[in-house]
Amino acid sequence: MDFIFRNATPEDLPSLLGLENQCFEHDRLSPRSFQWMISRAHASLIVAQSQGRLMGYALLLFHRGTSLARLYSIAISPDARSQGLGKRLLAEAEQSAREHDCAYLRLEVRPDNPAAIGLYERVGYRRFAQINDYYEDHADALRYEKRIIQRPAGESRQVPYYQQTTDFTCGPACLLMAMAALQPGRPLARREEVQLWREATTVFMTSGHGGCSPQGLALAAWRRGFRVRLQVSADGPLFLNGVRNENKKEVMRLVHEEFCNELRHSDVQQVRTGPFDLPRLLAEGGQPLVLISNYRLTRTKAPHWVLVTGCDQDFVYLHDPDIDHSRHRQALDCQHLPVSHGEFQRMSLFGGSKLRASVVLYAKDQVSHSSDR
Repeated sequence: MDFIFRNATPEDLPSLLGLENQCFEHDRLSPRSFQWMISRAHASLIVAQSQGRLMGYALLLFHRGTSLARLYSIAISPDARSQGLGKRLLAEAEQSAREHDCAYLRLEVRPDNPAAIGLYERVGYRRFAQINDYYEDHADALRYEKRIIQRPAGESRQVPYYQQTTDFTCGPACLLMAMAALQPGRPLARREEVQLWREATTVFMTSGHGGCSPQGLALAAWRRGFRVRLQVSADGPLFLNGVRNENKKEVMRLVHEEFCNELRHSDVQQVRTGPFDLPRLLAEGGQPLVLISNYRLTRTKAPHWVLVTGCDQDFVYLHDPDIDHSRHRQALDCQHLPVSHGEFQRMSLFGGSKLRASVVLYAKDQVSHSSDR
């Protein structure tokens, strides 16, 4: 059977829905979802056509600002099975991912689908996780990944993931993950997430609840018995110029001054300038929280905390605690995100002042050898 591969168009919607109903009993994509996937900029819906009929599709989602693509769904008509279409659709999906500057492709598959598992493993995908109760019928999912270019050795996935539960607790969520990585078995609880925010916030947002400062997060970790390395490239309370209310500015100054006073009476290591030496920090056993500009990920100009989970010669890997459900993302889409070193360098310099800030946690028996500059 000869196939033609192309991008889906709105005219394909009836055929796509028919294919969906043929192939799946649960977790079917709705007409609205298909329409959105066809029209949105950060997805690729590839269809396979033969003799005027739609015989299969592969749906890819791209994560803005990263080098990661996810195979969200793949379907093959019963009339086209045993024709090698699955392998060819997978190859088309990988090529589309490369064209979007992606180096990694991830996917999920049911454990009771040996044909699909066999296909993925034959073409180089490796299993790296299992998710319990993933599908609509409560079946588990196996997670597979393939580095489309070249795979580095020694990548670690030992950092647990925690999704922030409010719009303003990205810093506490990252702190919870870092502490749990250094103390396996430590609970990731919302109660502590909120308590960390209460301890670390400087109320630096222009409206609504405030976010957490590097100084506040460093102190919160230090109080819990961790060694801490704090790097901030600017003096004074952060983002003060973005606040118009003078009373609020005064509160921010007071909170910041008290944080600085507490830091002087702690053993938190403070560093002013210099780039992040991530390979060294990670090799020392550090868990780095980094302040980034969220614009690189979501196109919103806001400061945002992420946790660095790994680093190799090509990528920095991040846990992003913020899940954007409007983009069909789930928690598994925000874990170990591969970000090129150039992209990470850009996102970790915030605003016109090129602010650089990080909080690195170590277990009490670990020592940071990075010296003050």
